[in-house]
Amino acid sequence: MRRIRIATRTSILAQRQAALVAEAIRSIDETIDTELVLLGTAGDARSVKVSEIGGKGIFTAELEAALRAGEVDLAVHSAKDLPVAMAEDLQIAAVPPRDDPRDALVSRGGGALADLPGGAKVGTGSLRRRAQLLATRSDLQVVSLRGNVETRLGKVICDEPPLDAVVVAMAGLNRSGLASRYAGKVHPLELDQFVPAAGQGALAVQTLLGRGGLGDLLARIDDPDSHKALTAERSVIAALHADCHSCIGVHIARAADRWGAQAMVASPDGTDVLRERLAAPSPDAAAARITEALLQAGAVELLSR
Repeated sequence: MRRIRIATRTSILAQRQAALVAEAIRSIDETIDTELVLLGTAGDARSVKVSEIGGKGIFTAELEAALRAGEVDLAVHSAKDLPVAMAEDLQIAAVPPRDDPRDALVSRGGGALADLPGGAKVGTGSLRRRAQLLATRSDLQVVSLRGNVETRLGKVICDEPPLDAVVVAMAGLNRSGLASRYAGKVHPLELDQFVPAAGQGALAVQTLLGRGGLGDLLARIDDPDSHKALTAERSVIAALHADCHSCIGVHIARAADRWGAQAMVASPDGTDVLRERLAAPSPDAAAARITEALLQAGAVELLSR
């Protein structure tokens, strides 16, 4: 029996995501044994904002180090946490079928954003979500929030909640089983209102470049459309020189024989927002065209504020 060691962060959600990849691998070849290798990261150990402690790489560096040391064979990341500037010796070898890319509002009443009371306290650790919340409801009190999805929901779903609502990724709720558990309190935010982070809802299976014996296997769990969309979205972020400090969202997906793209760039307080939406014959063309549209609309100047 062949054993494949899979690196993952220690959170319940991260372990579930890695387990999904492990299950997909075993479904292809039942003679393969999989082992989850749990690794703490700098991002999991700190309670301050991501932008204050080095950016998104704080969630991936330890897993990438384990790959280079030969301690694991592959690493599973939430694609939105993987920095666009990836080292040349690493690659995204597979992207399984993408889950729901939308953000979700989880509130005590379970209603839409418009249903929240005036001055409601809404928690999020994302500048992108903060900007879109304030652009939609300038009266809201947006509270900085970190922690895993269970911790965040606990700020709303408890006897004396300190917050009226939180915004989290719908995919995380789905994979953790929390979407069904709290179905009456979850309200998905549609893409034309809340543009998600690049890669949101997708998993990235990362390996060392040229890792022998894994390429063919991982190609069989790869979903071509999800992989192409992720690559295209990351190219928009790279072209605009954006990072975890940036209020930017981008989503690209196949729509019949075309590829739809939408993007948002905003000031952190939500007072200035650029939105672009278009369709193109390929994901690369969609990425190139929406990047150009954002540039023409002044996205670089807005991102530099």
